[in-house]
Amino acid sequence: MDFLNFLDFKVTDFIDIVLVAILLYYVYKLVKGTVAINIFIGIVIVWVLWKLTELLQMKMISSVVGGFMNIGLIALIIVFQQEIRKFLLLIGSTNFASKRSFAKHFKFLKQEAMPTDVDIDAVIGACKNMGMSKTGAILVIERTNSLDFVKNTGDQMSIKITQPIIESIFYKNSPLHDGAAIIQDNFITATRVILPVSNERNIPLRYGLRHRAAIGITEKTDAICLVVSEETGMISYIKNGEFVLYKNLEELTQTIKKDMS
Repeated sequence: MDFLNFLDFKVTDFIDIVLVAILLYYVYKLVKGTVAINIFIGIVIVWVLWKLTELLQMKMISSVVGGFMNIGLIALIIVFQQEIRKFLLLIGSTNFASKRSFAKHFKFLKQEAMPTDVDIDAVIGACKNMGMSKTGAILVIERTNSLDFVKNTGDQMSIKITQPIIESIFYKNSPLHDGAAIIQDNFITATRVILPVSNERNIPLRYGLRHRAAIGITEKTDAICLVVSEETGMISYIKNGEFVLYKNLEELTQTIKKDMS
């Protein structure tokens, strides 16, 4: 009987469902916490409406919504250009195939989040001291996307993270203080790194080149950045090209640990 056709479930059907679920998971992960999440939800609602009208054979409204979906593809590419870039960078990341990084991509299958190896307390402690002395600094913490394309612009390092080490790197008379420091796992892997600067015009004028560089690298990758202002001593936390607000350093520490897990 026709209504029992759905019972003809093949292995390829199961694989198809799993792949679509993984794809949707990564799309949601890329836009979560950004303005684009509202657009993503809106697209899902319109798509469900389209399929529902097709199922109910409401031809007029179905053709209208279907036309919108077809024409809107170009608009979606423009709206989600940063997210699409991140997704492609994630797929083509040079560290994707490593065992440790590969496990990170599927950590959502585990009951408990994988703990971060980065000593966040030492990083925040260093930023606090540098803020008090108004020492400018920019720290880029790598997550799943490889930062090799920017590491090559600076000096390669392999220094285990400690609070004094970070402060000594950005000390005003240090030869390494100019540029960004890249953090991978619990090591500083590059210093004096030149980051891509964001061309976003909505960034307030009070933010300087360090903040624009932090926004630029977090727009292009899923890295997170900490910037210490040389003028005010304020510590800025930047993720997905946007400033993340926090009440105190304890909340900032917990937020970063959560984002790194």
